[in-house]
Amino acid sequence: MNELLGEDGVARCSWGNSAPDYAEYHDTEWGFPVRGEAALFERLSLEAFQSGLSWLTILRKRDSFRRAFAGFDPEQVARFGDDDVARLLGDASIVRNRAKILATITNARAIAELDLPLDDLLWSFAPSAGARERPRTMADLPAITPESTAMARALKKRGFVFVGPTTCYATMQATGMVDDHVQGCFRAS
Repeated sequence: MNELLGEDGVARCSWGNSAPDYAEYHDTEWGFPVRGEAALFERLSLEAFQSGLSWLTILRKRDSFRRAFAGFDPEQVARFGDDDVARLLGDASIVRNRAKILATITNARAIAELDLPLDDLLWSFAPSAGARERPRTMADLPAITPESTAMARALKKRGFVFVGPTTCYATMQATGMVDDHVQGCFRAS
C-alpha cells in the first residue's frame, strides 16, 4: 500500500495524512512562499513555540496566538510590557511558556532594529532551487542545514533569541524557502 495515500485518496507527505488539520496545512500552506514582515514573524515565532511540542498543538492554537500577539505585528509586540507578559502567561488558549513569550517580544524588538527588511534577511538564506535532490521519504529530510545554521547565526547576531538551526530550518520549510515535499506527494514539483 502507498504510505503517501491519504484516506481521501490524495498522495501527500506522510505527516499530512495523520490528522485533518495536518492535511489542510500541508495542502494549502506548508512550503508555499511566504513574504511580509508579520507573516514571517508569525512563522518564526510559532516554530519557536513548537520547540519540544507537537506542531499540531501549535497549529490548533494558531488563531489564539494571532489574537494574543496582535496579529504578529512586530511593532505592536515590541511594545509589550510586563502586563502583557502576565496576560499571556494567564492565557490558556496559547502555550504559556515564559521563555518563549519573552523570546517573541525580544524578537519583535530585534526586527525594529534590523538594517534591512525581515523578508530580505530571511530569504537571503534560501538555497537555490534544485540545490539538492527531492527527498524520497520524510526520513531523508534534514533537521538542520548549513543555510539554517547560517540563518540562526545571523539572527542571533542581530539580537534574536530562541532561533536555533532547527527552528530556522522548520521556518524555511514552512515558508517555502525550501521545498521538502517528498517524491510522490501531489505538491512535489
